[in-house]
Amino acid sequence: MQTYKMFIDGRWEDAASGETFETKNPFNGKVWAAIPKGGKEDAERAVEAAHRAFTSGLWPKYTASARGHLLRRLGDLIAESAEHLANIEVIDNGKLINEMLFQLKYIPQWYYYFGGLADKIEGAVVPIDKPDTFNFTRNEPLGVCVGITPWNSPLLLLAYKLAPALAAGNTFVAKPSEFTSASTLEFAKLVERAGFPAGVFNVVTGFGVDVGETLTTHKHVAKIAFTGSEGTGRKIGELAARNFKKVTLELGGKSPHIVFDDAEIDNAVNGVISGIFAATGQTCIAGSRLLVQRSIHDQFLEKIVNLAKTARMGDPLSTNTQVGPVTTPPQLEKILDYIEIAKNEGAECVLGGGRPSNPELSNGWFVEPTIFSGVRNDMRIAQEEVFGPVLSVIPFDTDEEAVHIANDTNYGLAAGFWTQDMRRILKVSAAIQAGTVWVNTYRVISYMSPLGGYKHSGIGRENGIASIQQYMQTKSVMISTAEDVANPFIMR
Repeated sequence: MQTYKMFIDGRWEDAASGETFETKNPFNGKVWAAIPKGGKEDAERAVEAAHRAFTSGLWPKYTASARGHLLRRLGDLIAESAEHLANIEVIDNGKLINEMLFQLKYIPQWYYYFGGLADKIEGAVVPIDKPDTFNFTRNEPLGVCVGITPWNSPLLLLAYKLAPALAAGNTFVAKPSEFTSASTLEFAKLVERAGFPAGVFNVVTGFGVDVGETLTTHKHVAKIAFTGSEGTGRKIGELAARNFKKVTLELGGKSPHIVFDDAEIDNAVNGVISGIFAATGQTCIAGSRLLVQRSIHDQFLEKIVNLAKTARMGDPLSTNTQVGPVTTPPQLEKILDYIEIAKNEGAECVLGGGRPSNPELSNGWFVEPTIFSGVRNDMRIAQEEVFGPVLSVIPFDTDEEAVHIANDTNYGLAAGFWTQDMRRILKVSAAIQAGTVWVNTYRVISYMSPLGGYKHSGIGRENGIASIQQYMQTKSVMISTAEDVANPFIMR
């Protein structure tokens, strides 16, 4: 069994308590690693280390170009280690090796992009209206930033936060999910190899009550970036607001996936299946509400059911597997509960609806790909985030009705629709209340394109130039060139 240590101030350390907790493989339910059970003392040590590194260590002496060089070096190391890191993530969270390997090969681009952006963020000379005054602005880092990541894509979602934070000159403390901490600890080895000064990047593992709350409330923490549930995000936002800390919150979604009657049907079928089942539904941007124009509803439903039936469930480390296990036992129970809720609400289960009967999957945390038809948008299955392989199918008649149903939710993280009508593309994409709208594709991301939510789906944006600006603050400097000091009792 693998035993890990935390990474604090450039050193590998056990938890102050000496305690560890087990992490299990979702495919077979077996314990495969021991993770340090960090507590308040460990979290405080990590923040203090990051604060020292920011205020008095070597890091403040690095030019923006030097920071960029280190980030690009880190990207190279990730690329070299992509297969190893992907395997660790699959063993820890149960997602498909095909997907995790794609992610790990793509993640270096975040460090290349923000490494290149580090010395491109400039201040400005302001043509101020005051005579004999020279005014310029500087963009400066915030200080210690905390990244709290979920269990579904730990290193990808860490990259969203870490790459812009370091490019801007901040220091960082990462707190991965207690269910999937191993890959972040493996990643810290690469940060060490890249040559970042001690304290610039730290990893504290443990549970939210002990570690997460300490990190969120510590006086030296300037910003918290969190990806996860709406409830936890709300609590983090409330705690951060007490001391005016900045936050980026990427929270839940109940994304509408709309198919109009002029869509390329086979492409739309593939897009819908990918949007909900490819990641076992364990993604905030999952297209979990399928809205189908009534004129093609029955035909389209038959096609997606027939395709979903062919999904191969099994070992996520096998390249032949198409649907893997759910990452955690609590999430498994939550999904099964929502399936029963949907049945009790009157939705018709036309595919799946429980755990698979295959005895080879009995030790793992599997749920069958599940499709409900006859769903109303006011049902809980259509309004609440399931975070699993469960699709709700809702018919509509007009464009206006589709947009109304799409927007009739507390969430607004993502949406997608399929059509060949350019006028409809422009009108519907403008009308949908979501941070990302895909047209004739789904679940596409880029390090260059901002990602974030409307409404209860969060605050702020990750990725792209917009994200690095959220790890900086603007200072205005005014220099007087006047020979005589003006009347001190009058504001100039």
